[in-house]
Amino acid sequence: MLNELSCEISGIKFKNPLILASGILGVAPSSIVRLAKAGIGGSTTKSIGPRTRLGFSNPSIIEIDDGTFLNSVGLANPGIEAFIPEIEEIKKKTSIPLIVSVFGDNPEIYAEIAKKSELAGADAIEINVSCPHAEVASIGLSAELTKEFTQCVKKAVNIPVFVKLTPNLANIIRIAKAAEEGGADAIVAINTVRGLSLDIETGRPILSHGIGGISGTAIRPIGVRCVYEIYPHIKIPIIGCGGISKWQDVLEYIYAGATAVQIGSIFSRGEDKIIEILDGLHNFLKKHNISNLQELKGKSHDYDDELEAKPKFLN
Repeated sequence: MLNELSCEISGIKFKNPLILASGILGVAPSSIVRLAKAGIGGSTTKSIGPRTRLGFSNPSIIEIDDGTFLNSVGLANPGIEAFIPEIEEIKKKTSIPLIVSVFGDNPEIYAEIAKKSELAGADAIEINVSCPHAEVASIGLSAELTKEFTQCVKKAVNIPVFVKLTPNLANIIRIAKAAEEGGADAIVAINTVRGLSLDIETGRPILSHGIGGISGTAIRPIGVRCVYEIYPHIKIPIIGCGGISKWQDVLEYIYAGATAVQIGSIFSRGEDKIIEILDGLHNFLKKHNISNLQELKGKSHDYDDELEAKPKFLN
């Protein structure tokens, strides 16, 4: 299983395509160390800003259906200065690639946090321009801003820069191309989907902030669609993200054009899901005599010309 599931993104080698998505598990070194021991291929930290940020009050995350969550954490994080020792500890205790997710008030702050993360040992930077319940959401809606922020971070660091995109817009292809033009080394698609859940007794929004981001199984078809749409239009790798709970979901993302995937919500069901997914992929490749998972990347596009462009009518 050592080589058949391996992949490479901008010179970074991953032993398998499973990467921890940015989220609540990515703030404590102990969580990432635990997932590394469980077999995950790489990890992404929680989004880190310039200063300590408490975020929104509880309730800030709820499970709205089996395996589907709504959260409005509000980018709570300890701030980069407090997080530098955490990065150093993670790198000391694990051998998997570490991606640090960053955000800030302007391009220069993004760049500053990215540089400090690089100096602390980060292997790559993920630019968060897409959190649906924070002010950074507006950046990822603009091709011009996405390109500007990406360029600024790229100039500041010597490690790969990934840009995480929002699905909450009409044309994700335009934003992906802007990130690539800005120098992005990879695209991460997608962040959470805007949603709202109401108390049926009172009609009051359940989350303290009201609107939040949907993650988990319900958004997988949206994530797969976004990867599928982006893939033919850019040359840089795509990391698929959203709703993965089993090995078949990983295959869907790879078929759509992803090189690797990020997983997060599934860990509410336990870390043993990592081995379960890896075993499933291994067995599938063995059954079909495929030497490496990457041979399947973008395969769904082989059928593009066969898809029906218009509905049929009786007369």
